[in-house]
Amino acid sequence: MLTMTLFSVLDLSPITAGSNAAQSLRNTLDLAQHAERWGYTRYWLAEHHSMPGIASAATAVVIGHVAAGTSTIRVGAGGIMLPNHSPLVIAEQFGTLASLFPGRIDLGLGRAPGSDQAAARAMRRSPNSGDAFPQDVVELLQFFEPAAPDQAVRAVPGEGLDVPVWILGSSLFGAQLAAALGLPYAFASHFAPAQMMDAITLYRREFRPSARLAKPYVMLGYSVFAADTEDEAQLLATSMQQAFVGLRSGRPAPLPPPVRDYMCQLPPHYRTMLESSRQCSVTGTQDAVRKALADFIAKTEVDEVMITCAMFDHAARLRSYEIATEAWQGL
Repeated sequence: MLTMTLFSVLDLSPITAGSNAAQSLRNTLDLAQHAERWGYTRYWLAEHHSMPGIASAATAVVIGHVAAGTSTIRVGAGGIMLPNHSPLVIAEQFGTLASLFPGRIDLGLGRAPGSDQAAARAMRRSPNSGDAFPQDVVELLQFFEPAAPDQAVRAVPGEGLDVPVWILGSSLFGAQLAAALGLPYAFASHFAPAQMMDAITLYRREFRPSARLAKPYVMLGYSVFAADTEDEAQLLATSMQQAFVGLRSGRPAPLPPPVRDYMCQLPPHYRTMLESSRQCSVTGTQDAVRKALADFIAKTEVDEVMITCAMFDHAARLRSYEIATEAWQGL
């Protein structure tokens, strides 16, 4: 089982304190080019809005940027928050990407806003938009089918193209929908691990084979903060810890520089929140990463692990992914 597990990258294109989105997008392409050389299967970007520390809001545009600068790695959305958009527009966007980069584009779909309520309203999203998510997914899937002769609305580009569609989630809802539609399922265990095992058990039990997928396929998010020494890894991880606390306390900001002994400075409730979020995470050297990944794969029997890592220093982030590569190659 260990040798069959694929590994991929989730990148939110982090904007660091004192930098800007242009540099973040250059870093994203650089990481993608390294990930391609290191043998990662796919490189996904996520839709978030009104976030000072995330540069991937126009997700389809960034996917095009990354796909144009690479040649073999799959590139996709992890994910597009479908209730923010019309299914037709997403079919056209990803049909265009699939036409430009055939055989390399993935489309992961989520139902959350990817923002706070103020940004959701600015996107003209109603409070109940997520309720229509299952119907929107079905409509989107239909736009990728070959068009009928009398079809009034068509996705051009899009119709008849093979664009793999995934359902993303952090609760049982997405697992149920992915199983019912016979689609691959990606669970956001890297930041919401509480229902991971229940969700993937439900998905595998209820899965119905479809024309798109014959048997269940599970991808799980996993955070890796790796360095050549334990002390360095622990220090580098504090940037993401600060960002997580800021986000959960309603103060999103650019990714801050690392801080020594950050956990010791936190009030108890924030320490508890961070500890619970780190259930699907490892911080340490290559040996620690290898053991943690082996344990995680054995526990979940996951088909693919999507590694995420945000660090203040781009070179350190590259090294973290390189260490992760060395760890999973040694499994």
